[in-house]
Amino acid sequence: MKHVVPLPIIFAFIAFLVGLNLRPILASIGPLFPVLQRETGLSATGFSLLTTLPVAMMGLAALSGPWLLIKVGAVRGIAAGLTVLTIACSLRGWDSSVTTLMCTALAGGAGVGVIQALMPALIKKEYAQSAGTLMSLFTTGIMAGAALSAASAEPVFSRLGLQPTLAMAGFLALLALVIWLTQIKHRPLEKTSYADVALSSSRTALLMLFFGIGTGAYTLVLAWLPPFYIQAGWSARSSGYMLAWLTLTEVAAGFAVSALIHRFPDRRAPLIVVLLLLLVGLLCLVFSPGTTPIASTLLLGVGIGALFPLSLIVTLDHARTPTEAGKLLSRVQGGGYLIAALMPLIAGLIRDSVASLSSAWLIMSAGVMVLIVIALRLKPAA
Repeated sequence: MKHVVPLPIIFAFIAFLVGLNLRPILASIGPLFPVLQRETGLSATGFSLLTTLPVAMMGLAALSGPWLLIKVGAVRGIAAGLTVLTIACSLRGWDSSVTTLMCTALAGGAGVGVIQALMPALIKKEYAQSAGTLMSLFTTGIMAGAALSAASAEPVFSRLGLQPTLAMAGFLALLALVIWLTQIKHRPLEKTSYADVALSSSRTALLMLFFGIGTGAYTLVLAWLPPFYIQAGWSARSSGYMLAWLTLTEVAAGFAVSALIHRFPDRRAPLIVVLLLLLVGLLCLVFSPGTTPIASTLLLGVGIGALFPLSLIVTLDHARTPTEAGKLLSRVQGGGYLIAALMPLIAGLIRDSVASLSSAWLIMSAGVMVLIVIALRLKPAA
């Protein structure tokens, strides 16, 4: 009998390995900001596009997720995503010009987006009984990849130079692709249908805005926290370590949400607490950036790390069936990532015009206050 996927314990390792590849193309950029400016002539706005373009492509891939699942299938689609990601990262090792960096940001983001859109569907279909565990390992792999790439970017650059550092993610992506192709088999595509979403368009838009602004905090911090501390006098290596610790805090917060959220059928209380922590962390960056790095990192890590799963949980609360949940998540994440892609770009424009990121943190703080207002409306059965 031909199996689609291997045993759960083997697939758990593969899913974690695939997840490791989905953030290095973003997280390795921040600590290298001064180097990229010096060697490629990137402005702050151009630098911000190295985050904005991939995140925007993630949104477009999420919106097309149901279509990809029907036309291509999860196994083939994930293989294609890994292939594109491998090529994009490898090209950066051959040419680090601005044009190549932008093109590979688009291509790499598309590859990441396809994988993010299709992996949950594959897990849910083939490993229904252990889906929660496998999804946790997959998302943990994503955050671990971000932490590793942020921490290693400057040390690798010091030893090997810019282009090998940018291409480093391609080697791991190639390993994941080889394992995926040899271990994961596929069968003919099955006909898949998706239910229409009964939720009102205004409510869907509200959920999309909530996810988008919240994810915007993540993309802003991922892109601009290392340059922010470098500007404050930190070394590139120390700023990368700070981003790595923040990412690990996000992982811990995500696991805490998974363990405790069942105690809160009304999600508004944990949402408000998490958003207040995030708000205080952002205000620390504005008013005491040099004196509270540990406090701000912990507050931002807990806030962002808990907000992401809570946003998805709140979205799922609005779905009546699994098929409707898939369609709703596609819309919310697709539009949300497109919204989130704007925040690093806004920060880049601010950095170019006033040479300070304080205004960007304040704008994001205003966004968090909007999220608090929205959260108050997300009562059960609303």
